[in-house]
Amino acid sequence: MSEPKDFVAAMDSNSRKTPVRVAFVTRRTSPHVKAHDDDTVMTFPEGLFRAAVAVEVLALILVAIALLWDAPLEGLADPTVTPNPAKAPWYFLGLQELLHYFPPVVAGVLIPTLVILGLIVIPYFKINIEAEGLWTRNRTQRLRILAVVTAVFAVFLAVFHVYAVLIPTLLIAASMFFSARSTPSPGRFQVWLASKPLSFWIMSWFLVQAAILTLIGTFFRGPGWSLVMPWSGQI
Repeated sequence: MSEPKDFVAAMDSNSRKTPVRVAFVTRRTSPHVKAHDDDTVMTFPEGLFRAAVAVEVLALILVAIALLWDAPLEGLADPTVTPNPAKAPWYFLGLQELLHYFPPVVAGVLIPTLVILGLIVIPYFKINIEAEGLWTRNRTQRLRILAVVTAVFAVFLAVFHVYAVLIPTLLIAASMFFSARSTPSPGRFQVWLASKPLSFWIMSWFLVQAAILTLIGTFFRGPGWSLVMPWSGQI
């Protein structure tokens, strides 16, 4: 025998104060919910106004920078003269730096394809929906997986001598192991790291690598893509 359903009729227009399934709304009231616990902002005008203010502030900052400093422009383009080094735009310099270490098929086709496929596939998996800490569950198993992935990745990078990626990768992995360490009285920094989900670590690794590769390609590569110091004047 099924349990009776709780369908109740009441004279009330506040469905939160009186949790009923059916309500009769009188002529002098309107059906509404009196709630004060929703932390939301209306798109218009609050959200749109904030975005407009942010755009205006950014535009003023860019204008001020343009007035105070000249853009590092070179001379007119000459199709008969190839600059040395021939650098891509800054947003492609990280990829160009990878081309220095890996074969063109790996750096120009395989790695970008894997990144794009990862961005497509990841949303279809329920990974840390609750944004829980990485070591909240299955700590020992996850530590083993992290150790194996780090070792394989380190060997792969060491074979190709990609130390610009290897060193930050080892530092990120060391931070992950540090956050998983069991101590009687962990510090605030360790507690903060332990509360971060897997997505935080992946994105942190990606941003650190992109920034380092872009900086190296921008300031530390000279003629023939040789490694130079920024103050040597050979860039």
